Amino acid sequence: MPERLHYLLAANYHDLNEIIQEKIYYDFYDLVYGIIVYIVKDHSAAEDIIQEAFLKVIRKKPKFENEQKMKSWIKVVTRNTAINYLRKNKHYRNHVDSDSVFINIEPHNPEPSVEQTVETKILEEAIVCYLDRLKPEYKLLIEYRWKLGLSYREIAEELDTDENVVRQRLYRARESIKKMLYKEWGEIDAKKFTKVGTRI
Repeated sequence: MPERLHYLLAANYHDLNEIIQEKIYYDFYDLVYGIIVYIVKDHSAAEDIIQEAFLKVIRKKPKFENEQKMKSWIKVVTRNTAINYLRKNKHYRNHVDSDSVFINIEPHNPEPSVEQTVETKILEEAIVCYLDRLKPEYKLLIEYRWKLGLSYREIAEELDTDENVVRQRLYRARESIKKMLYKEWGEIDAKKFTKVGTRI
């Protein structure tokens, strides 16, 4: 089934026929469901968040130059809706695990805020997806660095190469991830990745 979100670029949602409206909603749902259920770990809560976010989107949607920018905005709205939901529902807040798989963010206090926890999860989820888009050599380097926690020297020894080569390739890999993050999420999240990326 072709995606119908592009209808929102040129048309008012309420002016569209019911069949198109329904298809737009399900395309919206497919776009954001994975990341929301990853954050809250609960299907029902994710559906509530998606419905609330969708209503915000169709009520307050600004004009966009292209569909990609609109999708980035939709993801930001949905993320903010998830943060507000977690603030109000302590039950679901307790389901959020703040431990990172690939990113270690040093908290400023013993208990990270809801915003920090959600943002960490979102970055983490995005990076997991982006790893599969990298060149195999870059993906391997990042896995050695993040998953196994190897030093530059240890990675160089493992790959029988020079330590400076490892540094340069890891830098290129980080830049590739940052570009993908910027394309999908915008400048704010790309800057956040830049801060945590220095620890990789």
